[in-house]
Formats: sequence, structure tokens, C-alpha cells
Amino acid sequence: MREVNKLSSKPMATKSVEHWEQANEDLQLILNSSLDDILITDGDGIVLSVSQSFANSYRIPPEELVGKSVIELEKSQIFQPSVTRKVIETRTRQVLLQTTMDDKKMLVTGVPVFGEEGEIRRIVSYSHDVTELLELRAHLSEMQEEMSRVRRELEQLRGRDREMCDLLIASDCMKQLTESISRIARHDVPVLLLGESGVGKSAFAKLVHRQSDRKSGPFIEVNCGAIPAHLIESELFGYEPGAFTGAAKSGKVGLIELAHDGTLFLDEVGELPLALQVKFLKVLEDKQFRKVGGTKPVHSNFRLVCATNRDMSSMVQEGKFREDLYYRINTVEMLIPPLRERPSDIVELVMHFLHQMYLRHGLDRALGKDVMQRFLSYHWPGNIRELEHVVERAVVLAPGHFIELSDLPIAIQRAGDTSTAVMDKMSLPDMLAAYEKRILQDARQKYSTTTQMAMHLGVSQPTIVRKLQKYFSV
Repeated sequence: MREVNKLSSKPMATKSVEHWEQANEDLQLILNSSLDDILITDGDGIVLSVSQSFANSYRIPPEELVGKSVIELEKSQIFQPSVTRKVIETRTRQVLLQTTMDDKKMLVTGVPVFGEEGEIRRIVSYSHDVTELLELRAHLSEMQEEMSRVRRELEQLRGRDREMCDLLIASDCMKQLTESISRIARHDVPVLLLGESGVGKSAFAKLVHRQSDRKSGPFIEVNCGAIPAHLIESELFGYEPGAFTGAAKSGKVGLIELAHDGTLFLDEVGELPLALQVKFLKVLEDKQFRKVGGTKPVHSNFRLVCATNRDMSSMVQEGKFREDLYYRINTVEMLIPPLRERPSDIVELVMHFLHQMYLRHGLDRALGKDVMQRFLSYHWPGNIRELEHVVERAVVLAPGHFIELSDLPIAIQRAGDTSTAVMDKMSLPDMLAAYEKRILQDARQKYSTTTQMAMHLGVSQPTIVRKLQKYFSV
């Protein structure tokens, strides 16, 4: 009976082996059909099977992997680090970035398979080649850094836009002025900039700073006319904690102290209160001062640049500005001419502002007939600042590509016109002739033939021809 049982058990064992072999073959077929790179080990990290995709990615035949320990493969730098080793150490699912022998980057996930008693029976890891993805990410990061750099530079350019606009020069007088300032900037002496409002005094003050040995230091700009008289002392000199009612508990650093090793620019210096001028003169002489409510001297070494649109000599004579301070601040005195005295700069600035308005508003505009002539004829009391505002207004209001006279303020439309005060110096016949000439000039722009002009003006065609010959030699 026992012999019978032995005989009957042999076919059953054979079938089990065949079944196991078939299952193993099926598993290998499944692995090889997968697009993922799959590696299976036992609980000790010994490789049991790998997919063909894994072998291709890691450039090693499957038979050289099966039976090997992942520790051995890691030491051989087939891949590193080993996700299987990490799973064995932590008994948890692990995800890491792996490097192959040919420097490919693989994103690998290792998953433990537990037995009934909690032991790790198998570890399945699958990986994806992310080399191109990481290179793309690195390239994207570089592009983002470059974009950030460009944004920073753009912000700096925008911040200096006003300064650069004001220094767009074509006239000989401004070129000479710029050359003089460049020479003066190298010497650490006070500079007093004179000129009407809007001529670009602030821009030239910055030019002095940029071309001086203090260019790496701070540029502190103070508009003496914009700060209330009762606050300007604490703004300039700072104050100690509790110096006065409403003072900050921590005190305040003054603008003079902030200008240390840099340039202090006092715009509208003529508005500096007379009572404060003595204290400021002391700063220039001693290079130190005391804060409001303070007893300790504060040292500050700065280059002084001042600007004003006032007649400082008259202010000194009238007792509105201290004579000793006046001579301290105007070691070098530079007069910036008004815009009306440098017409070639007007042309440069108008072209620049048109480009700026295109960038700002997306409106591409050009000047129509006679518009530039009106710009050149206008006296520009507000100088560069007014010119920029006029150009922006015209760009926004113009319905078409060309800016026409009607898009300009009335005062500029009449600039150089026969209706202005210039006509007061003309005789009646000259005034009538000038007016007649202007009417004919406008008609020539609107109509292509003398017949059309005659119909529009209510005169005969021969009269139009005669007038054109008289005024325009046509």
C-alpha cells in the first residue's frame, strides 16, 4: 500500500514543479511585456528576476543580475543608491533618485511584500528614466533665473527711466555741461545745480554721484520744499527715543547719517529753513552732528550736491539764506539751461517719449505735419517734465496713428501761431498776409488740387494759383 502511495506521489510532485516553472515563465513574460523597469528580490535583497526593460536601461544582461545581491550591484555602481536596501532597512515603501553606470537618472520606487508572519518575502522595485525630465527642469530653472534677472534689470531701468530721459541730449550746450560735470564729479567738492523746474537737476545730481568715487555708496535725495518746516530737522538729523511727543520709541536715523560714504542731494535747497541753516553749516564744517534730543556726536562723511530754481544771490542779499552757507554749497555752480533754449534736445526727447509711450501703453504713434514745429515754438515753462506729459496726453488722445495739432493742448497749438503775442509786433498788412498764408497752407494739406482748394475757400481757382505763387513760389 505504501509503495502505491509512493508511486502516486511522484506524478503529483512532477506536476507541482511544472506548475512552478510555468508560473515563473508567465511572470517573466509579464515582466518583459511591461514598459516599466522592474526588479524583484527576496527578503534579503537577492535578485530573483528582472524585466528586459530593466536590463536595457541599466545596460546589463538579466543573467548577470539574477542571483546577485543588491549590495553587490550597488558597490559595482550598476546603480546607486539601492532602493531595495532602503526598503530592507526601513520596512516601508521608498522612492529615490538613482544614478546608473552611464549617468542616467532613474526615479525608483521600492515596495515590500510581507509574508503571513510579517517577514519581508519579496521586494518589487520599478523605475523610470527621468534624465530628460531633470535636464528640462534644470533648463527651466535656468530660464526662470534668467527671467528674474531680466525683470530686476527692467525694474532698474524703469527706476532710472526719468533720469535717462532727462539726460538725452543733442545740443552743444548740454554736451559741454555733461562734460564739465564729468570732470567735476571726480573731485569731492560741493556742487550747486541751478535751473528752472523740470530741466533735469535731479538727473544731473545722480550723474555726479555715478561718476564720483562714491558711486558705490548711497545716493540720498531730500526735497527741502516737500518736507514741512517743523519736521525737516528730525528728517535730516534723526532723533533719539523720546526726543519729542509722538517720536518713535526706537528713535530714527536721519538722512544725513544715511548718506555716509555716499552723496546727499538737497533739492530745492533754497527752501531750507533759516534757523536750520546754521546747524547744517556745522555739519559741513565738522562732518558730525547730534540727533534731535541726543548728546553723542554722529559722524557722517558725504558728498553734497544741491539744486534750486531760486536766485540764491538775491536770497542772500534779502537775508533769506545765510551767506556763509551759500559759499559752502556752491564751490562749483552749474546752470542747466531751460528746454526752450535747446531745441535739438526737444526733438530727441519727443522721439524718446513716443517710444516710451509705446512700451507703456502699446500705442504706436508718429507726429503729424507741423506738430514738431509747434513743439519747437512752444516756450515749455515746465521743461522736460511738461514735455513728457504733453506727449503722453497726445499719444492717448490721438484717434489714429498720427498725432495732429488738435491732439495738443491749446497753448501749444497756438505756439508760433499768428494769433500769439508775436503778432503785436507786426503791421496790419503783415498780419493779414501771415494769416492768409496759414489758411492756404492748411488747405494744401487737406486738398490735392487748386480747384478743391478754391471751392473750399470760396474763391476762384486762378486766385488760389496766384496766392500760391505769391507765398510758396508754386
